Amino acid sequence: MATNQQSLLRQWHMLRMVPRAPAKVSAKDLCERLAAADFSVTKRTVERDLKELSEVFPIVVDSRDKPFGWSWLRDASSFDLPGLTVPEALTLTLVEQHLRHHLPPITVDALQPHFRSAARTLSAVEDSAPSRAWLDKVRSVPPQQPLLPPRMDEECQRQVYLALMQDRQLKLHYRKRDAEAPTVYASVHPLAVVQRGGLVYLACMFGHYDDVRTIALHRVQEAEVLYEPARRKPGFDIDAYIASGQFGVIAGAPINLRASFTRAAGEHLFETPLCADQVLTSDIDGRLHLAATVPHTKALVWWLLGFGDGVVIQEPAGLREEVGGIARRMAAAYA
Repeated sequence: MATNQQSLLRQWHMLRMVPRAPAKVSAKDLCERLAAADFSVTKRTVERDLKELSEVFPIVVDSRDKPFGWSWLRDASSFDLPGLTVPEALTLTLVEQHLRHHLPPITVDALQPHFRSAARTLSAVEDSAPSRAWLDKVRSVPPQQPLLPPRMDEECQRQVYLALMQDRQLKLHYRKRDAEAPTVYASVHPLAVVQRGGLVYLACMFGHYDDVRTIALHRVQEAEVLYEPARRKPGFDIDAYIASGQFGVIAGAPINLRASFTRAAGEHLFETPLCADQVLTSDIDGRLHLAATVPHTKALVWWLLGFGDGVVIQEPAGLREEVGGIARRMAAAYA
């Protein structure tokens, strides 16, 4: 009995040591790794175990060159003991749904077998099981009108993410909006990737220029990772870049915003402030008065317009005139 238990445990370790194709491992290397794990067996025993295991599990041998190499089939399900618990499967499923664009492609590839295992685990439990039912109880919704995401070329995205991860330059064929032919950027230095709603953007530098630009990944038609290392921008911080208003479509320097809201329109600002230095007070008539320092962006203008007559801008004068002009043109269009 002890011998059978040891054999089973040894074979389990072997299965965990076999890599996924195209990587492979020889019987000799497995023998040495097993010895390091206190399983002293001969190479012949390892070869016999591998042959027996290949009849049950999707592992194959590459016999084209010596030494022969063993590997799991590329699309084989992940193997682990114990198997995924339902909470673990639930977590992996949510990761797949919400973090796919935040992970480098090589990581997504490595996780695919685990995603499939998670799907099988969840499919094996009753629909009414708490963990399975959780998927139908939680949703993430955008604060603005949802739009269908544009189609993004997966191979282009893979190349861009690879270059970003390895700090290498890119050659891109980029189709600007309304352009008939793509623009070729021979030297692009990737800095960061940002997802905004259904759109994914690349923050980068072009050629020998030092200013940071932003391009939409769905407009990349061809992408090639170059061997040359990418330049880094000293002091570049993606969080500071986002905070500067770039992804709200920057329209100018930070402004001191002063506006009055109806209570219904502005009450949420007590719980979700516009910025860290926000001051929100109410008067005897029930109106709320806001003072805040914020980037002047198109997103800010759209946000203010979304309140309709629930907000009146006092300062700065330029923003007041900009929003007032839009309101007058809208009134004329609907007259």
